[in-house]
Amino acid sequence: MYIELPEKRYYAIGEVAKAFGVNTSLIRFWEKEFDAIKPKKNAKGNRKFTPEDIKNLKFIYRLVKERGFTLEGAKTHLKEEKKKSLSNYEIISKLEGVKNQLIKIKNQL
Repeated sequence: MYIELPEKRYYAIGEVAKAFGVNTSLIRFWEKEFDAIKPKKNAKGNRKFTPEDIKNLKFIYRLVKERGFTLEGAKTHLKEEKKKSLSNYEIISKLEGVKNQLIKIKNQL
């Protein structure tokens, strides 16, 4: 899954939910369920997600929505194979981004 977000230090929960095509409540739920997601909160309590949080959300989304893991299975997989799987996932994610950019260029021709 390729997520198109601008390069920023922090993302609002609405931006993140829109990019993933899910409700903000699901993002908040995953934040409570997975220790890997730790957004910063401002004085008002608004969540600000870092690029690292976005990487973790992409990984969780892939496990739960695309591969059909249960939440417990995703938690276990995330803990056991985080380093190995994240590096492979990052490579796949970058390749999907390149593919999408090439498709955009092709359509413009």
